[in-house]
Amino acid sequence: MSVDFSARPLADQLALLQELALQALPYWGLSCKSLSLIKHRENAVYRLLTEDDELFAVRVHRSGYHSNAALNSEFTWIDALAKAGIHVPEVLPCANGKRFAVVEHQNIPEPRQIDVLQWIAGDQLGSVEDGLGENAAQIEHIYSTIGRKMAHLHAHSSQWVPPAGFVRQAWDHAGLVGETPLWGRFWELEVLTTAQRSLIKAARKSLAADLSLIDCGPSNYGMIHADFVPENLLVNDHDIRVIDFDDAGLGWYLFDIATALFFIQDDANYLLAKSALITAYLAERPLAEAGLTALPLFMLARSFTYLGWVHTRPGTQTAEELTPVLVDICCGLAEAYLAIR
Repeated sequence: MSVDFSARPLADQLALLQELALQALPYWGLSCKSLSLIKHRENAVYRLLTEDDELFAVRVHRSGYHSNAALNSEFTWIDALAKAGIHVPEVLPCANGKRFAVVEHQNIPEPRQIDVLQWIAGDQLGSVEDGLGENAAQIEHIYSTIGRKMAHLHAHSSQWVPPAGFVRQAWDHAGLVGETPLWGRFWELEVLTTAQRSLIKAARKSLAADLSLIDCGPSNYGMIHADFVPENLLVNDHDIRVIDFDDAGLGWYLFDIATALFFIQDDANYLLAKSALITAYLAERPLAEAGLTALPLFMLARSFTYLGWVHTRPGTQTAEELTPVLVDICCGLAEAYLAIR
């Protein structure tokens, strides 16, 4: 009797995903000297060293997160950013010219999309898990860099017209506070107490009304990265590349800013980091004053999405670790938001 993939121990799941990654390499005509796991969250990402000593990143996608059309659209946007001079990952086409392969494994219940990226040498700009630390100069450097890079990306988005057939998720009103939000019905999270659920429902209702008033013009809304955190900027000498566009989609630019600030908001040096990011951002592109006053709205909206994320991934180690923290943050933001309306 076969064992359900999601019920397998994490080590067994990762072993099967690695087998799948190895099985996919012939689509690119690549050999393997070594294959090691770099990251496993939504996707499993591996460092591939070929027999010719070339390095690549191999990405095995989570089942069902993106359609084939949406994944191709991700690559379309990455190509457009690269042409605009924004340093992003370079996708290695398969031998047949396609940008990814769909591969099956007898012990994994659904086919998986797999793509290969040119390896980017460098170090992460920082890590949310490590906190901000006490080095004020380093904090200002990291978050000023995030602000500048984000502004460059948003400036491009405000002018870019997606081509026909472009399909990507939207972090819009429906995607954030509609009946079927992108990352799940956050107000149904099982661990919420009655009081917490009532608070979050009230905040959702108020946020939905306020969000409907936010301008969706190209100066405020367009393609966003949606995971603009220090881990997703790689530094090599004077080159900085933005990576991991898995969550990218249409949305308000302030949602990107909220994402960059979300997990550091309780840090003692939060205000320093926030000021550095926003000052650097505004030095590159304008953001209306009304936009900055709406930041608490998008901080709360971001917290809703993270509750939805853990709600739709019950039993996973990450969800179990993050849920209590995310509930506390969300309730605090909800109370503060309702108090200032």
